Amino acid sequence: MSFGDPNNPYSQQPPQGQPGYPPQGVPPQPGYPQQATPPQYGYPQQAPQGVPPQYGYPQQQYGAYPPPGMPGAGLPPLAHWGQRLGGYLLDVLIIAGPMYALGFIDLAGSDDPATAEPGVFFAIGVVYALGMAFFQLYLEGKTGQTTGKKVLGISLHREADGRPLGFGMAFVRKLAHFLDSFACYLGWLWPLWDEKNQTFADKVCKTVVIKVNKG
Repeated sequence: MSFGDPNNPYSQQPPQGQPGYPPQGVPPQPGYPQQATPPQYGYPQQAPQGVPPQYGYPQQQYGAYPPPGMPGAGLPPLAHWGQRLGGYLLDVLIIAGPMYALGFIDLAGSDDPATAEPGVFFAIGVVYALGMAFFQLYLEGKTGQTTGKKVLGISLHREADGRPLGFGMAFVRKLAHFLDSFACYLGWLWPLWDEKNQTFADKVCKTVVIKVNKG
């Protein structure tokens, strides 16, 4: 009996259940069979030297100058003209409304409203209006929001870095609104078509009004 005889059935395969022999000329492979690459554990690879590690979600730089042809890029969503107008009117109502209401009380108590002079209630209203105007300006400089801006969900910030203006610069911006009224009130309408929704006062003081969460 010869294992090399092709007619011999025993020469084709080794008996079932017995370990086979490798073909002649092929050396046996020692050790265990290779496995797939195991998953990698431990800490993630560090950034190259000189590059600081990045944490959290990527953030968009506030106030970055836009690339050519992309006006307003790098800025948060800008408040539109209607929001700015609504905030301004609400502030005027908060400041001047009680003053005029107290003045009407004086008129109602006078004998001749046509010739009546400002009384005590109107004087109290004037003091209130001045104090409230100062308080709203303080809020706008410190937080970027007057009461009206807060209700409408908008806020005033420096264009360069997104920080509030501070009381002094907020006061300067109020004075700069003279420019908005000087040219037939055109500056107040300028945000309707300006690429950064700015009035003349905003451009002089380098400020923008952006959208924020209400309340």
